[in-house]
Amino acid sequence: MINVTFPDGAVRAFAPGTTGLDIAKGISPSLAKRTVAMALDGRLLDLADPITADARIEFVSREDPRALELIRHDCAHVLAEAVQNLWPGTQVTIGPVIENGFYYDFARNEPFTPEDFPAIEAEMRAIIARDRPFTKEVWSRDEAKRVFRDKGEAFKVELVDAIPPGENLNIYRQGDWFDLCRGPHMTSTGKIGDAFKLMKVAGAYWRGDSNNPMLTRIYATAFAKKEDLATYLHQLEEAEKRDHRRLGREMDLFHFQEEGPGTVFWHPKGWTLFQSLISYMRRRLGTLGYDEVNAPQVLDKSLWETSGHWGWYQENMFAVKSAYAFMNPDDKEADQKVFALKPMNCPGHVQIFKHGLKSYRDLPIRLAEFGVVHRYEASGALHGLMRVRGFTQDDAHIFCTEEQLEAECLAINDLILSTYADFGFDKIMVKLSTRPEKRVGGDHLWDRAEEVMMRVLETIAAQSGGRIETGINPGEGAFYGPKFEYTLRDAIGRDWQCGTTQVDFNLPERFGAFYIGADGEKKQPVMVHRAICGSMERFLGILIESYAGHFPLWLAPEQIVVCPITSDADDYAREVTAAAKAAGLRARSDLRNEKISYKVREHSLAKVPVILAVGRKEAGDRTVSIRRLGSQAQTTMGLAEALASFVEESTPPDVRMASSRMAAE
Repeated sequence: MINVTFPDGAVRAFAPGTTGLDIAKGISPSLAKRTVAMALDGRLLDLADPITADARIEFVSREDPRALELIRHDCAHVLAEAVQNLWPGTQVTIGPVIENGFYYDFARNEPFTPEDFPAIEAEMRAIIARDRPFTKEVWSRDEAKRVFRDKGEAFKVELVDAIPPGENLNIYRQGDWFDLCRGPHMTSTGKIGDAFKLMKVAGAYWRGDSNNPMLTRIYATAFAKKEDLATYLHQLEEAEKRDHRRLGREMDLFHFQEEGPGTVFWHPKGWTLFQSLISYMRRRLGTLGYDEVNAPQVLDKSLWETSGHWGWYQENMFAVKSAYAFMNPDDKEADQKVFALKPMNCPGHVQIFKHGLKSYRDLPIRLAEFGVVHRYEASGALHGLMRVRGFTQDDAHIFCTEEQLEAECLAINDLILSTYADFGFDKIMVKLSTRPEKRVGGDHLWDRAEEVMMRVLETIAAQSGGRIETGINPGEGAFYGPKFEYTLRDAIGRDWQCGTTQVDFNLPERFGAFYIGADGEKKQPVMVHRAICGSMERFLGILIESYAGHFPLWLAPEQIVVCPITSDADDYAREVTAAAKAAGLRARSDLRNEKISYKVREHSLAKVPVILAVGRKEAGDRTVSIRRLGSQAQTTMGLAEALASFVEESTPPDVRMASSRMAAE
């Protein structure tokens, strides 16, 4: 007999080979009817799988979050059947679940197009309505190859050959149609429901190799409920409207071009936005004991060998030689000299720390740099500001004693959370990523670092009162140390990993960094790598999309445009603009000979927060007519009063907070 433990802790004995379905039916027919799969010791399996050893069982209903992957997996099989029903002779290849949906790759002489989607979706609904059970069969390798070869499924034959010897070769049937698949699946096609949608088509080489045949990939999504599907589709629509690349063009912020792949050409307005973000971060750091530094862009390969980056990160680095070495290949000394554009700031900061003797009294030392770094990203991975090859990090490295480490990590946490709050992000997740399989440093160093960070994570969770979600990412740490990853949620519900805190016992040791302890002996400092925005470019991309270009006044690159209604108000428009600039506002006049309605539309498209319309009446009354972005309403105020309110509104949140604190004291 085997012992099966239920979620309530109860234990019952069953004959070996009893299935999950047998157990569910024995409890109640209604349980068996609503269960679509089971989890044995946390692993999802077919409900019809036999249980052969002691295990803890959970019955998974369609509404269980774990069932979503099964819904999508099953839907991929139904998509493949529908395509082969409609276009006999089409070969099916692979159809995995991916984030937010699934895809299936097909081999067909004529590629599919979105115009084929209605017919495919209709056939999928018919298959789902037939509610055929998913049944698993285990075939021999030879049998599988013979059957698929006879069907003309050459890609499936290749997949059979790729399955390691000793692994089961599972075939899943849904009625007469079947596919090679690891599983698991739900109990029948009817459990998929009708909350699915085909999204787009794309070309894809078989197994990602350009030497292989080109296939047609159909992307799709599926959810447990129609409401969830509608929410997701709405999010996609919003994301398209908010795409930072489109808004970057409309707002004249930046552009990209082939001659500088993966690097940003910032326009005046975009650079103003960039510098506003930098200025905000500089003010925050200035109050917290950070010293800003700047390390070289290009460093000798030997430094990166010492740091470990040359061995662990070389494929992402840009290595360079001097022009002299290329022009004089016979000069062996010059030819052997290799440099690298820095992908990270940390080795340079260690050199700055090492310059001059440090005492325990000097610690912690906090070195910050808005350093430009370069990392190689495949051209297909580049995506506007979100994924570039050259970017600026709001980087800092803290050198402290082991006793100071916990307090420093908590201070960094406070800084990160308050920064995100200033930009309107209040849904934050903090996860601890522990030691990866590929790493440097002894286990005793990792043990010490992870012990401290686990205590910090517990403190973060306790102090947040449940507002901050915390968790563990096993094996996802940096190669030199464990790290906290901070993920924020934007205005339309997307998650972005931005901030990070990484504890490093290894780099100071590799570079021989030390300080003089209270006992007069050399001690090795702990090094904490810290970033808040991460990539400033990417963070700005996130802000552009989260705000949909409607920046708060303090952050807007262009805060006010003054538009005369008629040309005889041009002088007053210039006066208003000059007064706004004198008050510290980013303002300009639009004196073009265009209708006021045209100007308002144009500046609204460019997401200017405030448009001031002035005519003869406003000039005579010393007033301005105010129109806010996103509103059709207009209000009239006296010039001095209006400018005072704009100055107050444009005060950055950190400055406002500091002023309030000083007033309270």
